[in-house]
Amino acid sequence: MKTHDRALSRLASSFSPEELRHEFLLSGLFEPGEISLHWWETDRTVVGGVCPVAGDLPLPNPDALRAACFFERREAGILNLGGPGVVRVDGTEHRLDTLDALYVGRGAREVVFGSRDAAKPARFYLLSYPAHAAYPTRHIVFRDVAGTRLGSREGANERTLYKLIHPGAFPTCQLVMGVTRLEPGSVWNTMPPHTHLRRSEAYLYFNLPPEQAVFHFMGHPGETRHLVVRDGEVVLSPPWSIHCGVGTSHYSFVWGMGGENQEFADMDPAPISVLR
Repeated sequence: MKTHDRALSRLASSFSPEELRHEFLLSGLFEPGEISLHWWETDRTVVGGVCPVAGDLPLPNPDALRAACFFERREAGILNLGGPGVVRVDGTEHRLDTLDALYVGRGAREVVFGSRDAAKPARFYLLSYPAHAAYPTRHIVFRDVAGTRLGSREGANERTLYKLIHPGAFPTCQLVMGVTRLEPGSVWNTMPPHTHLRRSEAYLYFNLPPEQAVFHFMGHPGETRHLVVRDGEVVLSPPWSIHCGVGTSHYSFVWGMGGENQEFADMDPAPISVLR
């Protein structure tokens, strides 16, 4: 079976750096007072950023969705990367502090974003996939989530992974989402690299100082490419691509996945010895 993704994977090996950035990097998600939404045809993904300041921002219903409302046939994870915020789902208020998450299920009619302190506005990151069933809205408080320690200081990849939206906590249709935070002195993420052919992934890098960057590696294991990523930018990682990175400073990132399978360990390793 030939697919567009397979064709794109062949093309990506010859892309210039600017062409790679155009296809796989999203910038400018968090403009004050605005909502920014991006459609990615892989797994029919919608990636967005919402930064309410002086007033509330209702989630629009883009014409491209061909739906009565945004959530008519979709689900989404919303994670607050900024100051204290609020998300109202069909009139019910959910107060999200920094790194709190909200799962919104299929069938929600009206979603409105706000900041509780205009001097410290919320920054909401949104990741949405199609949904085949309706599950209730869930508020995930970050401080209540136990993290998993990974990596080592010797490998410069000592980090803590937090699963916020995943089948072990409550049911969703496709969405799996969480946060990984690297310790000071550690710079490598997602070691060893891998692919997972039954789902795609989006990486949002944050807590990265303005003068620093992450070099995100992608592509086939035997033909890798890289993107230079700044704070608040998102890398779109297709199923055929590895995903790992190294920073010039420690940082954090939001990972989110959708596709055929929600099993976290469903991956094909790409040992460092095979990378080219």
